[in-house]
Amino acid sequence: MGLSDRSLITMDDLSSREMEALFSMTDEMADTMGDQYNVCQGKIMASLFLEPSTRTRLSFETAMHRLGGNVITVADAKVTSLAKGESLADMARVVGSYADIIVVRHPWEGAARVVADYAGIPVINAGDGGHQHPTQTLCDLYTIRKERGDIRGLRIALWGDLKYGRTIHSLIFALAKFGADMLFCPSPGLEVPENIVRKLIAEYGGQVERVAASDRAVKDAFPLDAVYVTPSSPHQLAMMPNINLEAELREGVDALYVTRPQKERFITGTEQEGLKERYPVVDKKLLRGREFRKTIVMHPLPRVDELAYDIDADPRSIYFQQAARGVPIRMALLALLLGAREWPASSTAGPTIPGVEYPVYRRDSGVRCDNPACVSVQESEAQYLKPEFKVVSRDPLTLRCVYCEHGYQPEYVATTDWHEGKLEYKIYHRADSHWAKRIKPENLIVFTSAEEAEAHGYKAGRYPGTQHRENDTGE
Repeated sequence: MGLSDRSLITMDDLSSREMEALFSMTDEMADTMGDQYNVCQGKIMASLFLEPSTRTRLSFETAMHRLGGNVITVADAKVTSLAKGESLADMARVVGSYADIIVVRHPWEGAARVVADYAGIPVINAGDGGHQHPTQTLCDLYTIRKERGDIRGLRIALWGDLKYGRTIHSLIFALAKFGADMLFCPSPGLEVPENIVRKLIAEYGGQVERVAASDRAVKDAFPLDAVYVTPSSPHQLAMMPNINLEAELREGVDALYVTRPQKERFITGTEQEGLKERYPVVDKKLLRGREFRKTIVMHPLPRVDELAYDIDADPRSIYFQQAARGVPIRMALLALLLGAREWPASSTAGPTIPGVEYPVYRRDSGVRCDNPACVSVQESEAQYLKPEFKVVSRDPLTLRCVYCEHGYQPEYVATTDWHEGKLEYKIYHRADSHWAKRIKPENLIVFTSAEEAEAHGYKAGRYPGTQHRENDTGE
């Protein structure tokens, strides 16, 4: 077991055991910061921040300098050849020949994966659009562990922009790995995306219970939208009928994780309208609530208006300590990925949650990711990035983009295995039909419309609706 020569793109790349071992090394780095100068001498880190950053960029560069390594950096895409139309793949190949490790931030979701696929050296995702930000999550988990002693069984409230906040998306999966319960407290219209919820339930177990709009006793306390309860929870709160969330909240919240509205990622004008009035604010008044008596208040920063300055002096507010811990956590990560430090002794973390192996859908033509922020649909990248999805469900048929992880449910399907290649058997059907569920994953073809299917030489099946059993030709 070890991290040498691996990349960190999403939280799927680390098990709970590996994170615990990383935290043990972080403890060592934090206690002996001045003694680590020889760890990465002669190593070069390429710092590619193609989107604004203060804490993440400076903490990574500080970490590498404290390890004795060197840093080459780009902080503006406009001064790179990307502005001339160069692809991420070509840039990754070149930079990979200059450095030993790459840290990349990019506004396109899935961009870090592309860089990792082509660089030939370890790559760390420092934030790719609204997708994920795994090293911020490592810092967050480390902070919770330092302040609370353990993560398992804690009740963590996630507050603010849960739709576009990449720190939230990474943290949700990581907390699930460690067996924490989560309270989703979004601003109206900025709820956790369904693709995140579906993955959370399918791959981490547990349940998500929606809070009814009529449950005013709960919603008056704070804007609770849903609760995730880990399968390791001793009482399986979400499984209980007529659950009394108000009573559960009286037990208190262990951590309140606040995020700012990610205005730079808003897609529709309605998301911006009235935002200040409906965005929940964390201030002294809120923290007087009984459920927050022993709550630590966290924030990945920067803050705007969602976190009042009047709570900075409150001992429960630890967001500046949280930011400071970004240096030793990134020192440990860099040292391990570069193979400059040996893997720590086995940790006491719980069992690793096994990854789910899904069939892969990959075709040169046809469906593309419908997320406009996905790297695979950008003009400079689409010429070499082929659409690629995981088939994560057959009922309903759901594909998940391998780059940005957005879910997609196609309208029509066909199969490559049509009988003897005869045109009369080359047919397409609705994706929600009985017959569609019988197509083997390796033979699956999906279409966004009937017109697209017919343009590829397919004709409509005999029973296009869902109420009839379709003919079995071409399974």
